[in-house]
Amino acid sequence: MYYTIFMVLYKGCREAYDQGMKVVFPVSPVCVAPSVLSADFADLGAAVTEINAAGAEWVHLDVMDGKFVPNLTFGPKMVADLRAHSSAVFDVHLMVTEPEKLIPAFAAAGADYITFHQEAAVHSHRLLLSIREMGKKGGISIVPATPVGLIEPLLPFVDLVLVMMVNPGFGGQAIIPQCFEKVRALKALREEGRGQFLISVDGGIDQNSARTAREAGADVLVTGSAFFGAPDKPLLVSRLKGLEAET
Repeated sequence: MYYTIFMVLYKGCREAYDQGMKVVFPVSPVCVAPSVLSADFADLGAAVTEINAAGAEWVHLDVMDGKFVPNLTFGPKMVADLRAHSSAVFDVHLMVTEPEKLIPAFAAAGADYITFHQEAAVHSHRLLLSIREMGKKGGISIVPATPVGLIEPLLPFVDLVLVMMVNPGFGGQAIIPQCFEKVRALKALREEGRGQFLISVDGGIDQNSARTAREAGADVLVTGSAFFGAPDKPLLVSRLKGLEAET
């Protein structure tokens, strides 16, 4: 293997330390990563505090440039400012063109995982290696129209694969069920020894779709509108993990 991971069981997840990098490697249950895209942008500090209090292990940060997707969000300063509010894993998802120009700034801002889109990068292998050289975990994401086969040669160099379950750009969309097949395919490739990576799903994840995602092989569930719209966020997190049945 390309690196050795020493694992400590923590709250149903394994917190691993690899060359000084904090990683969360889900075992059972999965990890939940609420996306602040669906939070109140006037009070994102409070949103991160809510995520911490609800028992979610990751914070998902969607960065959009208005070019790769038709929306704009925030830059590295926002990530740096939020970093002081949480010790959770910061999962930065770059939905931008030319991600290589932004990755160093987000690494310096305190990201733990930095994920870019295969569709936005020419030299994906080089980018993944550069993220690791910065002491971070590198992820690659694919939109619904991109097949898993396109990123298969990169899997040995990837720490996380983010499968978009909707067309990216806006929160609150309905899930595209066919995308679960990509999760199953990635799980099969991992079991074949094709890489040591987490499988994350993003878009349309709520307590109804979470079970299918878990059964398909997802390790990380990114949830936005479902989390921030939930009256009882800790209960929702438990249900997303499959720890508590719906009544």
